[in-house]
Amino acid sequence: MATQTAFDDLDRRPASDLKRAGWRDVMRSVREQGRLLVTNHNRPEAVILSAEAYSELMHQLAHAGNDEASALAQLRTRFDGHLASLRQAEAGDRLRALMDEPTSLTDEVKAGESH
Repeated sequence: MATQTAFDDLDRRPASDLKRAGWRDVMRSVREQGRLLVTNHNRPEAVILSAEAYSELMHQLAHAGNDEASALAQLRTRFDGHLASLRQAEAGDRLRALMDEPTSLTDEVKAGESH
């Protein structure tokens, strides 16, 4: 089974064809497809993007890290909240009381926010 690459869906043109066809023909292909893969000896060498496609790509790249940073900030806030509860004066007493309770194994799994 062949592995799909990022170039598989792109319109391809050999570099030698680009020289013969000229810039207008190249740009017509770019306008029609939004991007064009230039190959040299059937190997990917360059991708020509329209200005609009390039601008959109840069916009997506600039905002790609925002979701990760936001998720990390939320996780850090939750962790800090849990850590703050352990620093309370009665935290040791609560932990000892919890450990002193008998444990019975049932079909329920104790996990999540409440445990």
